[in-house]
Amino acid sequence: MSRCQYTLPILPMEETPLKKLLSILMLAITVVTFAMQPAFAADIANGAKVFSANCAACHMGGNNVVMANKTLKKDALEQFGMYSADAIQNQVKNGKNAMPAFGGRLSDSEIADVAAYVLDQAAKGWAG
Repeated sequence: MSRCQYTLPILPMEETPLKKLLSILMLAITVVTFAMQPAFAADIANGAKVFSANCAACHMGGNNVVMANKTLKKDALEQFGMYSADAIQNQVKNGKNAMPAFGGRLSDSEIADVAAYVLDQAAKGWAG
């Protein structure tokens, strides 16, 4: 009895359109993943300190002593288009209506920290 000794030829790794597409896709996922990290770089603990020193007089517990319906609670932030770090940072930096601008008093980093703190607390229902 003879044994079959058939071997498969080893083919060189060719750059197929599918491989190229997968490579581009993996690169894009990597870039997007790393690009999104600065959004999470805000310091919530520092934001709590800055909030306490600058915002709590009017916004203690996520409330608003000046305009009662425009609180920092999640539903109100969503209703008024303010449930994003960018929107909150813009409002803190530039002020609006009765709220003064803090752009001259707080650094961009402190403003980003406050926005992260407000979003964190709003997501938790200002429960702590």
